[in-house]
Amino acid sequence: MANRQINIENLTMNEVLKSMHRLGGQVSRKEIRQDIHDNSDMISEDEVDRIRVSKKTGRKYSPFAWTLNYAIKYLIMTGYLSQDGRLLQLSEKGRNVNLSTFDGAHDVRPVVEKMISEQRQNRITDSDIDDTDDQEDTDEVDEPWRQQLLDALMKMNPKKFELFCRGLLTKMGIDVEDEIGVQYVADGGLDGFGYVRSDDYRTTRVALQAKRWQGKVSAPEIDKFRGAMDKFNAEFDIFITNSDFTREAVKTAREGTRIITLINGDQICDLVAKYNYYVEPVTTYRLKSFCLDKD
Repeated sequence: MANRQINIENLTMNEVLKSMHRLGGQVSRKEIRQDIHDNSDMISEDEVDRIRVSKKTGRKYSPFAWTLNYAIKYLIMTGYLSQDGRLLQLSEKGRNVNLSTFDGAHDVRPVVEKMISEQRQNRITDSDIDDTDDQEDTDEVDEPWRQQLLDALMKMNPKKFELFCRGLLTKMGIDVEDEIGVQYVADGGLDGFGYVRSDDYRTTRVALQAKRWQGKVSAPEIDKFRGAMDKFNAEFDIFITNSDFTREAVKTAREGTRIITLINGDQICDLVAKYNYYVEPVTTYRLKSFCLDKD
C-alpha cells in the first residue's frame, strides 16, 4: 500500500507540471485537479474521482486530493513551484523543465527524502521550511455550502433544475429566450436558448442543455445536444450538469467547429458565488497554525 502511494505521488508530480504548463503557469489546485481529470494520459479519471469514508470520522474524503497536495508540496520544496496565496505558479526552474524527461521518482523524491531526514536530525518541523497548506482545496473544506448546494440540485426535479440553470445564465448576462426550452416537452431538445451581446454590438446565439444527473454525463449525451443545437443555428453552446462529465465527454465537446462549453457541479458553485445567485455571503475566519500549534 505504501509503495502504491509513493508511486502515485511520483506520477502526480509529473502530471502537475504538465498541467501547469498547459494552463499557463499560474493556477489553483482545483484547476490542476480538474485538468488532470480531463486530460491526463497517465492518471485515470476514476483515480481522481475516487471517494472513501474515514473510519475515524465517518466523513467522505478524496484520496487523490491528498496525493495531489503532497505532490505539490514536494514540487515547492524542490523549487519547481512557488505559492502566492491560493495560487500556484511555475518557478524559473519549473518553466524550463524538460517535461519529456522529468521524473518525480528520480528528480524530486530523493531530494525531498534527504530534506526530511535533515529536518528530523535537526528537529526542525515542516512548518519551519515549508508553510504551504497540506489541505487540498481549502475552499471545499471551509465552505460546506457547496456540498449543500450540490445535494439540493440533486434533489430537484428536472424541470426545477432547468429553471435554476436558465436563471443562472440570465445572471451571467445571457438574454434567455422566453419560449424555446420553457415548455418541458416538445422544445426541440434544448433546455434554453438565448443571446449574448458583446461590447462591439455583436449578438451571438446561445443554446443551453441542463442535465440533473446521478452519475457522469457521457459522450453520447454531448452528441445528442450537438444535434439539437444545429436545429437552432446556435453559435455558442453550454451544457450544464450538477454532477460531472466523463473524459470522453470532454473530448467530444471539443470536437468539430463549435466547441461546447461544459459546466459541472463544482463550476456551478463558483458561478453561484460569483453572481450571488440564491446565496447570501457570510464572512468568517479560520485560525492559522500559530494559534493551533501545541508548542
